[in-house]
Amino acid sequence: MQTRIRNTRRTTGRRLSLALALAVAATFALERDNSAQSLSYRKGQPVSPAFEGWERNPDGTSSFVFGYMNNNWEEEVNVPVGADNGFNLLGADQGQPTRFLPRRNRFVFKVKVPKDWGNKELIWTLKSNGVTERAYATLRQDYFMDDVVAASETGALGAGASSPAVRANKPPVVQIDGDKSRAVKVGEPLPIAAVVTDDGVPKGMLIGGGPAPSAAMLARRNNMPPSRLTVGKWLGLHLSWFVYRGPGKVSFDPVQVKVWEDTRAGANSPWAPIWVAPPVPEGGKYTANATFDTPGTYVLRARADDGALLGDAELTVTVTK
Repeated sequence: MQTRIRNTRRTTGRRLSLALALAVAATFALERDNSAQSLSYRKGQPVSPAFEGWERNPDGTSSFVFGYMNNNWEEEVNVPVGADNGFNLLGADQGQPTRFLPRRNRFVFKVKVPKDWGNKELIWTLKSNGVTERAYATLRQDYFMDDVVAASETGALGAGASSPAVRANKPPVVQIDGDKSRAVKVGEPLPIAAVVTDDGVPKGMLIGGGPAPSAAMLARRNNMPPSRLTVGKWLGLHLSWFVYRGPGKVSFDPVQVKVWEDTRAGANSPWAPIWVAPPVPEGGKYTANATFDTPGTYVLRARADDGALLGDAELTVTVTK
């Protein structure tokens, strides 16, 4: 479910209006029959950029937070930085991805703007599979977000749910182990590692702050009809490596937990039914091997997720024949 995508038109309603519209949309979605499945696509569809909201920084500046919705279930769309993937102000390259993973990806990157930004509008233009779409970012107060909003919209909280523990939660911190720039040849496994530190919150909690799930609870959840405007998400600290920028395919060993909202049963995804976070390795050090099939420059991102909040670090890899 897309809850905060603001793209091809400028929105004027406040969050309450948005929630009401989504409630109507959700009700309609539940009434659709199996013919709705014809609207799912493996490939060939465009990617919609999304303005998620804005944050206030300690130094008085602000940051716009962006994500996207890739309307394909399998195709990873590549769009280089430039006229087809850029911004109207501050320069075309603002750290956005050039590799777009399937389906909904929230809180992907931030663009810092100065204190005197005022009422200006930052526009992210993205053209993919022949379709051009835009996300419009402003400092409107109803787009302001904090960690509780982020946790709610990623699916870690029920509607309106909160607690002192949730409000005190801090994002995990990720550090690349070793040099942040590497070189490797095509087909040669590259050992990579990242170290995660976290405050342990939310630990042993189910969506909304309940106890750790029993087998019976898991079974009930798997058979429950949808009852939320956002997707549901299982809690539990984990780290995933994925391609953020790069021209070719990268294989990771072991296979990584998905960072996009794959809600299908059996998917290796926190948004899938009956998913359990893997054990945290000793010292919080997550290791893997990455193998590249095409020469070029790649940016690999290591994303730590405690189920509610995110932490990122990046590794640049130059791949030669």
